[in-house]
Amino acid sequence: MIWWLLAAAAAGVAVAPFLREALRPRMGATARARAPGAFATLSQGVTHYRWLGAAEGPVAVCVHGLTTPSFVWEGIARGLGRMGYRVLLYDLYGRGYSDRPRGAQDADFFVTQLEDLLDHQRVGDGVTLLGYSMGGAIATAFAARHAGRLRRLILLAPAGMKTDLGPVARLVVNHDWLGRWLMRAFYGRSFARAVEAERRLDSSVPDIVARQLAELHYRGFRRSVLASLRGILDADMEAAHRAVARTGLPVLAIWGREDAVIPISAMGRLAEWNRAARQEVIEDAGHALAYTHTEEVLAIIGAEVADQPD
Repeated sequence: MIWWLLAAAAAGVAVAPFLREALRPRMGATARARAPGAFATLSQGVTHYRWLGAAEGPVAVCVHGLTTPSFVWEGIARGLGRMGYRVLLYDLYGRGYSDRPRGAQDADFFVTQLEDLLDHQRVGDGVTLLGYSMGGAIATAFAARHAGRLRRLILLAPAGMKTDLGPVARLVVNHDWLGRWLMRAFYGRSFARAVEAERRLDSSVPDIVARQLAELHYRGFRRSVLASLRGILDADMEAAHRAVARTGLPVLAIWGREDAVIPISAMGRLAEWNRAARQEVIEDAGHALAYTHTEEVLAIIGAEVADQPD
């Protein structure tokens, strides 16, 4: 009897995280009713997007990172609007108000989403493409394939520079079932702790902590984070950066000196892969530089635009 009870208890422990995930609400009409912006039904699912900034002018498209949806760009978008840009923000699949399709989340997956959205919105050439963290890897992959559509590429603390995300991330990435269980059992608490630690930081994005924590409420967020960790974030972007360099596309990379997620040492790799890339460092910024050091980021972008006007 005792062995049967132990086996039943073990089975309950194993199944409980998956059951909790199955009981979470899907991203759908109820949540989307309060969303700003609009929705596009694309080849891989529904994508939430917004146009901000100037009513007319050159287009800037912003690609967010692993866990924080497109609202992470709101402060920078306002500044780009003041520079005369029409700014397109959108939620990557698995985040924000966009769908959570199953399957791999590699470069092809995310580049297809961006291609589809630009076609849906009839965005032509001459785009300034910005990518933050994981979005930097996505933007680089897009630029390697479509450099002719872009005016410049701007990267904020970009992923894909052969950085080590740590032993826990390696465990999750390298062990299929165990990784899925760990993500569903423990990732929510880990993510919440990390987000709460930023509550004391100044932010250009209102209520960013509460808005980040809200991601945990919906089914598919944890699965999507895992798929990205195993997909585009496990990829080496050297070939893509070298391809971009060969096109001559202007590249600006902005780093935080105190970044513990994408360390400043990644600057050296980018310099090796693309000698023409301009690189700038914000001395007291961490990985949250997009919303904690917005004005500094905008000042660097403004100088880049002044040097190479549209």
